[in-house]
Amino acid sequence: MVYLDNNATTRIAPEVFEAMKPYLTDEYGNAASVHSFGSRLMHPLDLARERLAGLIGAGTKDDLTFTSGGTESNNAVIRSVIRSYPNRKHIVTTGVEHSSVGKVVADLEKHGYSVTRVPVDRNGNLDIDFFKNSLKQDTALVTIMWANNETGVISPVEEISKITREKNILFHCDAVQAAGKVKIDVQKIPVDYLSVSAHKLHGPKGIGLLYVRACVPYVPFMLGGAQQNGRRAGTENIAGIVGFGAAADLAGRFLSDAAAVKKILGLRDKLEREISKRINGTAIAGGKSSRVPNTSQIIFENVEGEALLQTMSDSEIYASGGSTCTAGTTQPSHVILAMGFSEKQASAAIRFSLSRYTTEEEVKKVLEVLPGLVARLRSLSSVS
Repeated sequence: MVYLDNNATTRIAPEVFEAMKPYLTDEYGNAASVHSFGSRLMHPLDLARERLAGLIGAGTKDDLTFTSGGTESNNAVIRSVIRSYPNRKHIVTTGVEHSSVGKVVADLEKHGYSVTRVPVDRNGNLDIDFFKNSLKQDTALVTIMWANNETGVISPVEEISKITREKNILFHCDAVQAAGKVKIDVQKIPVDYLSVSAHKLHGPKGIGLLYVRACVPYVPFMLGGAQQNGRRAGTENIAGIVGFGAAADLAGRFLSDAAAVKKILGLRDKLEREISKRINGTAIAGGKSSRVPNTSQIIFENVEGEALLQTMSDSEIYASGGSTCTAGTTQPSHVILAMGFSEKQASAAIRFSLSRYTTEEEVKKVLEVLPGLVARLRSLSSVS
């Protein structure tokens, strides 16, 4: 099996699984309990917060709230800001955001909000001048991702942060596809809100993180108990939180290991280079832009993307057609369309996303098998 769909989800690292096991078996208490069997779980919860604060460069663990994942974190921020500033009816985002931002913003648009979607160019790069000119006095929030989930293209987050601070506008950054792949420091690049998800960096599913800078407004999305300093009601998922903390620790070590990062980048580049050499009519979406090192989205001309994914799956090679959150739909990638490609090209885009467990042998297998699969599909298409 060759698994190259790590932007959809990653395998749990063995060290993460081992860290979680006690909290799935013997240490099953409720951290909010008064008795020691439950309350002693506050220590591993705090340790996880400290590790995650280290991963994103947060000055204090008190700015971190655990959620169910990136989708909840993104929803929570947007809903919080519009409740905090009811007279501000304008939101700035892009046309290439993840659906957990895009669909919330579109829903607000139906309810009277004005939305500006900053365009990107053919390489997926944000039009920064358009962005600057889009900001208004009634702009409530700028919500722009750190790295695109389909192409891996990195946004100019530092510049966006500087501009929004000068304008006194709140800035939320979906960093789900950036955390653990590139270094993040929310003190050096002072975003106001940041979303992260554990299962994108070899942690468990169902646990995410929301960073809220001190002194910016936040209205809780989940109401009920007083857990997490009243920011997110509900019994803490201790096993998931511990696993997230362990995954963050491993991710931090990985990012400090230049050779390990270079290995993934080298495998990604080899995959792209050899596919371009061996298969005519291919294009790498965002290939000329700064990207996270593990992600490659390749357009295979005159190939139906879903058919190629199925034939790859039959050969036990697993990738995706773009965002997994839109899987099962017949719509072409909105990211590729926003970059100026045609609908036919957008439907022929395949995303390959590697992890630190990806091997040279796995990439070699893809390069051996893929050209034949593409050739067969093209021949069938020409016959029909």
